[in-house]
Amino acid sequence: MGAPILSCVHKGVPGIFMDCHMMVAQPEKWVDDIADAGGALYCFHLEATDDPLSLIDKIHGRKMKAGVAISPDTPSTSITDAVGAAADMLLVMTVYPGRGGQKFIERCVPKVAELRARFPDKDIEVDGGVGPKTIGVCADAGKCCSNVIVAGTAIFNADDPTAVIQELKDVVNTAQAKLTQ
Repeated sequence: MGAPILSCVHKGVPGIFMDCHMMVAQPEKWVDDIADAGGALYCFHLEATDDPLSLIDKIHGRKMKAGVAISPDTPSTSITDAVGAAADMLLVMTVYPGRGGQKFIERCVPKVAELRARFPDKDIEVDGGVGPKTIGVCADAGKCCSNVIVAGTAIFNADDPTAVIQELKDVVNTAQAKLTQ
């Protein structure tokens, strides 16, 4: 989806929070278009920019939250303390960016725990291959858990999408509740 579609959604659903995961080269080029279309969070891939701190500043300057994504082969340590502190959300991809329906890559899960340990107050998102069979490992990664989950194919291909959404929410909420006990 591009900015014209986002703009239509924004107009049609006032107040919607649009989390825009930008799987693009040169993500700096698209900040203004996404902000103008009503984007609320602009998440870019760390691998796609040479200056993530300036990009985060540009995103914040347009009154959006900034997310930083890492692909499966990128170590979590690539997110420096400065970048992690400046970002509003950190995203661990558990599939290779680009198409839905891929198999969950479990070797990416320890990145969630490492990022949670370094940035305990950040939103940490998991995206890719997440569904009823993999939500538990995402929500409870290293007893540190991700608190934002992206699920596409698991919902769109479900016989009862509402039940799948509720199951995913319940698992994440249960993991979050354990942290506060």
